[in-house]
Amino acid sequence: MDQQVAAGVIRFGLDTGEPAKVVGQAAQLKGESAEYLRARLLLNSGEVDQARERFSAVFEGHAHRGESALRLAELALAMGDTDGAEHWFSEARRTGFGDVAQRALLGLAELARGKGERDAAGQYLARLDDGYRAAVGYMNLAADFAREDLDSSRALVSLRVAMAMASRDDNSVRAQALLDQLNLRAGFLALNAGDHDKAIDFLEKVSLQGYHTPQALYFHGLALSGKGNHRAAMQSWHRAKKFPLAFPGVAEAWIGMGRGYDLSGYPGQAGESWLAANAAYESERVTLDKLADQIGHDGAFKTLVRDARVDEIQWFLADSRTLTQPRMAYLLRFMEAPDAQAAVRRVARLDELLVTLEESESDLDVFIDVMQVFGQRSDRDIAGIRSGGIQEVQAGLEAQLAGLVTKAQTAGQKAALEDLQWSLRVSGQRIAGWRSRMPEYPALIDSARQEASVHQGAIMGLRQRARALRKEAARELDDLALAFVDDQRERMSRVLNKTEQQIAHLYEYLALETLEGGAQ
Repeated sequence: MDQQVAAGVIRFGLDTGEPAKVVGQAAQLKGESAEYLRARLLLNSGEVDQARERFSAVFEGHAHRGESALRLAELALAMGDTDGAEHWFSEARRTGFGDVAQRALLGLAELARGKGERDAAGQYLARLDDGYRAAVGYMNLAADFAREDLDSSRALVSLRVAMAMASRDDNSVRAQALLDQLNLRAGFLALNAGDHDKAIDFLEKVSLQGYHTPQALYFHGLALSGKGNHRAAMQSWHRAKKFPLAFPGVAEAWIGMGRGYDLSGYPGQAGESWLAANAAYESERVTLDKLADQIGHDGAFKTLVRDARVDEIQWFLADSRTLTQPRMAYLLRFMEAPDAQAAVRRVARLDELLVTLEESESDLDVFIDVMQVFGQRSDRDIAGIRSGGIQEVQAGLEAQLAGLVTKAQTAGQKAALEDLQWSLRVSGQRIAGWRSRMPEYPALIDSARQEASVHQGAIMGLRQRARALRKEAARELDDLALAFVDDQRERMSRVLNKTEQQIAHLYEYLALETLEGGAQ
């Protein structure tokens, strides 16, 4: 394979998350990108220390300096070395271009934000190009302002800037998802500040078919209720109730429906609504119990990731209706946590690696069988060549051509026949050379077969190691998933307790009303 093609294949494998399929091309790498790509392969294979050394060496060269500095910054950040990360992000910004420099600026902004240096973070963000990264940076800055300030003004200004940046993102799907989150946060801040009209304006911009939809509908209902429009508030909460209880805001919307009836002067319907909410929460706790049992039996990866999808045709047709599937809803909420994302990614990559190793072992099985057959044929071929049959045919053809050359009637015929003579002579020389090397072929074939057997044994060892690592990774994922399910059970218990309190207060109110009516 050409070295440029090899470099392109390796880069593609690394960028698409399939380094195991391209690592075999590393030996063919040459040129200025070779060491940088080898360092990336080492990093993806878990050889962090060796990768760090390679990236440092590449940074001292002339090519890929910015990319190497960025990788070193990310490695330092993963190790908790914020000073080292700041140094390498600064170097990446200084030596890198385009996307590398943009990522370095965002990294520096996040480090400054982590130190509480909001002004410095803002200065870094101001140098970012309009788009997704700038939007994320300003959204994070807004979260800091919201935590620290009693007034929501600075946070809302940062969120508005983030919205402007997100609207300029080339990826429309990603932009819409981020805008949903930004409008949800802005609506929540406005709601807490008592500005119901502004909250409604923000919340109505959230997509009605996204992950943040039910929470936005719940907040939207609160804002409408704050303005005294309880009927419209109940309409928003009713729409939120159609989503699974796993989504943020859905459980609260069930409670809100009862509160809406109560405030509208319909205590009987309020009681019915809260009783329905109780039944829904109890049913969800049963669902969570079954989910925990299935995780214990089949593992979290199969239960939450593989089984969250329906079969191929239904998955293609499902569209936004996948958001109404409880298992998919819990998967999405579980994947909010970075630890959960890393754990799922680790198990998925080990599964892919096991498939690659199995395919490689199968390929070697076929290669060994072919070498066995070819080795047996080589012995017969050598015997045939030693009989001299090919030499006799060669000599006969050369004699016939020599006779034809002497009988050629034109110069063109003679030239064509002489070219044919030359070709036949070259073929004879090649056959003679091949014949002289034929005795070596059985040994070469046997050597190749033995080498393939060694590689096959090594692959078997790697498969055993990968299976052990996969088992360990799956156990860690199971622990995270079971802890998540326990948290969801506790959440259901809390909202169940709230509805029971509401029902108790309602009954108390109705009892007092009955007593007062009787006294009159």
